[in-house]
Amino acid sequence: MQIDPFDFVFLISDLAEMTHPYFFGYGSLVNAATHRYAPTERLRIQGWRRTWRQAIDHPVALLSAVPDDHSAIDGLIAPVPDNDWAALDIREQGYDRLTLSVGSLPEMYQEHDIAIYAVPETPADTDAQRPPILLSYLDVVLQGYLQQFGPQGANLFLETTDGWDRPVLNDRAAPLYPRHQALDAAQLAFVDRAIERLAVSVVQP
Repeated sequence: MQIDPFDFVFLISDLAEMTHPYFFGYGSLVNAATHRYAPTERLRIQGWRRTWRQAIDHPVALLSAVPDDHSAIDGLIAPVPDNDWAALDIREQGYDRLTLSVGSLPEMYQEHDIAIYAVPETPADTDAQRPPILLSYLDVVLQGYLQQFGPQGANLFLETTDGWDRPVLNDRAAPLYPRHQALDAAQLAFVDRAIERLAVSVVQP
């Protein structure tokens, strides 16, 4: 059997595409304006839940993913070209990069290597030491979910995330999150209503 040289080139290209590792983003990485990884695809993984967590040497709370057999979370995946994780690892400082198990993935994605970033477990926060959630960060996360999954998906994000018993630091006037984004009026109203509905305390800088 003779293979046309052009077909061979496309075959090699397809194989290379298949071997790219992927990351699964479930927070700010859902907001495509905060990174250049493409193409992105929406994905639901089983056996995980989000929580706000304290990380060593971080003055604010980080959004993490934790195993939970009774939960599933929506997010985005995107390829990491040439297995070059350096930029993402720097961005996700304070997180461990883990490989998702086959059982957490839909069947059509089980041939892919997909990583998830999670904050390692540390001693439980005390009431006096619980770092706040940056509002500029929460804005970015919920904007991403509104854009990718609509209001229903953004509300599902809120329902599948724990740790709302810590305060939110209102830094909108001078955002502390380095990848902060401008939200439109409807997006801002959604975030503000979510905070009110969750009865989260808002503190000023």
